Amino acid sequence: MQFHHYGYVSGDPRRLPALGEGVDRPETLPDNVDVLIVGTGPAGMIMAAQLSQFPHIRTRIIERRTGRLEIGHADGIQARSVETFQAFGFADRITAEAYRITEMAFWKPDPDRPEHIKRTARTPDDPEGISEFPHLIVNQARVLDYLAESAANGPARIRPDFGFEFRGLEINDDEDYPVSVSVRTVAGHDEGVERTIRARYVVGCDGARSGVRSAIGCTLAGDQANHAWGVMDVLAVTDFPDIRTKCAIQSRSGGSILLIPREGGHLFRMYVDLGEVPADGSSAVRNTPIEQIIKRANEILTPYTLDVRDVAWHSVYEVGHRLTDRFDDVEDPESGRLPRVFITGDACHTHSAKAGQGMNVSMQDGFNLGWKLGYVLTQRSPASLLSTYSGERQVVAANLIAFDKQWSTMMAKRPEEFEDPGELEAFYTRTIEFPAGFMTEYAPSMITNDAEQQARANGFPVGKRFKSARVSRVCDGNPLQLGHQARADGRWRLYVFADAATAGENSATQRLAEWLASSPQSPLNAGGHGDARNDWFDIKVIYQQRHEDVAINQVPQVFKPTVGPFALVDLENVFGVAPDEDIFDLRGIDRNGALVVVRPDQYVADVLSLEDTGRLAAFFQRLLI
Repeated sequence: MQFHHYGYVSGDPRRLPALGEGVDRPETLPDNVDVLIVGTGPAGMIMAAQLSQFPHIRTRIIERRTGRLEIGHADGIQARSVETFQAFGFADRITAEAYRITEMAFWKPDPDRPEHIKRTARTPDDPEGISEFPHLIVNQARVLDYLAESAANGPARIRPDFGFEFRGLEINDDEDYPVSVSVRTVAGHDEGVERTIRARYVVGCDGARSGVRSAIGCTLAGDQANHAWGVMDVLAVTDFPDIRTKCAIQSRSGGSILLIPREGGHLFRMYVDLGEVPADGSSAVRNTPIEQIIKRANEILTPYTLDVRDVAWHSVYEVGHRLTDRFDDVEDPESGRLPRVFITGDACHTHSAKAGQGMNVSMQDGFNLGWKLGYVLTQRSPASLLSTYSGERQVVAANLIAFDKQWSTMMAKRPEEFEDPGELEAFYTRTIEFPAGFMTEYAPSMITNDAEQQARANGFPVGKRFKSARVSRVCDGNPLQLGHQARADGRWRLYVFADAATAGENSATQRLAEWLASSPQSPLNAGGHGDARNDWFDIKVIYQQRHEDVAINQVPQVFKPTVGPFALVDLENVFGVAPDEDIFDLRGIDRNGALVVVRPDQYVADVLSLEDTGRLAAFFQRLLI
């Protein structure tokens, strides 16, 4: 972490200096804003945290509740989300308080006593080691707390405006602030007062009953719910031996339980199968009392018993899979009209909770859109960039729903309905990369190039997230994860994997550095000079030599930028290979070198040779103004 480049800092280094809108930020909700986020759920709060890095944009986030969420419904944090939290600066802290899933146990009817259940398998949660980050369980409310802290500590000092209910919106593209949003105060001395907020862009992060979605004429379409589950967070005394292990439990009666231990010890969540929902019987199922859910859980757990001592929260839900036809307000993509209103998370895709994907996918929706709004509103990129949000995230949501249909259907099946008794655990192991969040692969677009030169770095697939590996920093010899050095600061990243020459030698790496620094076609020169250039790009070079064999004074200056008012030289962007793990071998990087371009949301935008500056220039010319 760097924090002295603007002068000595003795306080919390995570609290960045206030800039732009963050200086004397008004406490009351203003009449005109650049971005109005509706809802402080996971998508809304991660977007606020990202836009707090764009302090010259006036961003406000409203919430009907009068304060922070206290009990969150979601709790599964997949490895991709923890990777994202690393970029926002709190992965280590949330990991410390979370429950960590390392394996999953599978219980089925005992062949000798079918009315009893028996453990049949234990499966590692990440058998292939697809990520260095863990799979966690932690209350959604704590995730929102950390994102709120990140938003408040960013230069824009974004904090939620609680107690405002969204009522509706109208769009007039001819206005400077085209979206007029009607809100009503729900608490305090202004309770009941309605007013209009005018915004350049509005983002609906307001859940499955989204008012923003309705206002732009979107509807959720898909399968009707036909299977009900009771869910409860409880403290209990039990003789079930795997009560602190994630379990899939199937009984002879056909009833199933998905057991999720919770953070803090003792607390656990159970998804208890309540069976098929009869036609027109959903209201009765929704009213299932907690006593009946506990009774059903005990029946499934036979011969073990569950003595519930306290219920922290419970609910009943019916599994339904629905998706909107678009994630923005553009009804006809061929019209040439650009979007002004967007929807994210449960507002545009709903599914069961058992795959643990809702909060995770919602946060990636917000991360995807946040930096794009930042670039358009700071006039770095054309407004057409915003059309990529719906195009990219709708495909991800459709894939999620397809996966969840498979998983939830399998969880609801009777054991005898499986052709292979080990089919459930085999599916869990075979598909682990998807629920971990690493199967997203964006198609070619204005921000993701084709994979024509993929062979130069096969371990960084174009369109997928940048997969970290260990390197050694030259200036101090510290072994580090390369990907962990990237912050969620809205910058593009250029990873220059050098050819075999050493620093200072005439080489492709040296020539690329000179072009980046001086060519009018270089994307760095679109961003200006000095701090302006650093605000847009983060460039790192990785040499094939070990750190002690790289002469730091011979490294080109473009890899050692000057920062801050004192023009200090940043030496922390230069790396060598780790002594016990060569990133070039591990990620299949051509020994002639390669350039990997990574988007602000951590997805690989292009892989190309060190010599192909024309391709690099053309890519950014369509993106940067």
